[in-house]
Amino acid sequence: MMQISNATSWRRLGAHALVAVALLGGVAKSAMADDLSPVGVWKTIDDNTGKPKALVTISEKDGEYVGVITKGLGANDDPERVCDKCTDGRKGQKMLGMQIIRGIKKDGDEYAGGYILDPENGKDYKCKMTVVDGGKKLDVRGFIGISLIGRTQTWIREQ
Repeated sequence: MMQISNATSWRRLGAHALVAVALLGGVAKSAMADDLSPVGVWKTIDDNTGKPKALVTISEKDGEYVGVITKGLGANDDPERVCDKCTDGRKGQKMLGMQIIRGIKKDGDEYAGGYILDPENGKDYKCKMTVVDGGKKLDVRGFIGISLIGRTQTWIREQ
């Protein structure tokens, strides 16, 4: 009878181990999926100086991705700085907390269909984003009309 009990215990232990491995695999897959999403905090880099410019937090709600300036870096670290060149409802608004990415939706491996604001010149550009380097970087392309007429910045994931 002892052997049956031990065999039953081993089967239960094996079943529990199998469930644990399956659950951990699901968690790992979920964490990997999060890394391949643009959701998170990104460090933007100044095109001219190559230095960090700001932190932008991208979030998702109901399938739409938006980005907000959450911290200025270096020379841009003035919480009272406003967008004086903006021409829409953001004119005169503080850049800290300003939504600069809006209307982006997942489209295959890209995130596209929305707009990005360049608060330095106040202009809105069509935008598409691609998560690269295993989720460590985000290629953000702003363009006018077609994607060929624009520029791409590579942002670095902060968290």
